[in-house]
Amino acid sequence: MALNPYARFLDGRDARVVMRSTVERLDGLMAGLSAEQMERPWAPGKWTPREIVVHLADVETAFCFRIRQALAPEESEPHSVIQPFDQDAWARRYAVYDAALAMDLFRAARGWNMRLLETVTPADLERMVTHPERGTMTVAALLESIAGHDLNHLDQLEQVMLEGTPPLR
Repeated sequence: MALNPYARFLDGRDARVVMRSTVERLDGLMAGLSAEQMERPWAPGKWTPREIVVHLADVETAFCFRIRQALAPEESEPHSVIQPFDQDAWARRYAVYDAALAMDLFRAARGWNMRLLETVTPADLERMVTHPERGTMTVAALLESIAGHDLNHLDQLEQVMLEGTPPLR
């Protein structure tokens, strides 16, 4: 597995700027979807917009902990190892969640994370963290993963608005 499979979505953009803009962009996309579109996968065999928003809420919850794990050790202590998760296993229970609840959780968790990121220094961005499947990376690369992940799913939601045309990327 690549160290950061989502880096290509950033295209040179600053991760924190992308992360800061995601809630507003997501709100706009979700507001533009009909009830029927909310339950239509963006491509055959892919998630629906409702499931994407639930997934984003799940992932943001995981990143709340991961970011804090990465920043917690003193410089003299070993860096943290973050726990991977199986998104498909988590998705098996997505039917019980509605998009509004998922948006509320995502909005709150992202806001919480962005407040924490206001305290991050350039030295903090160079701190190391290990993902058992992706290897050792900096906090900056962890943030790039989050931002690229956001952009990937925002692109998918835009495709639903274009009647399910597969993404160009």
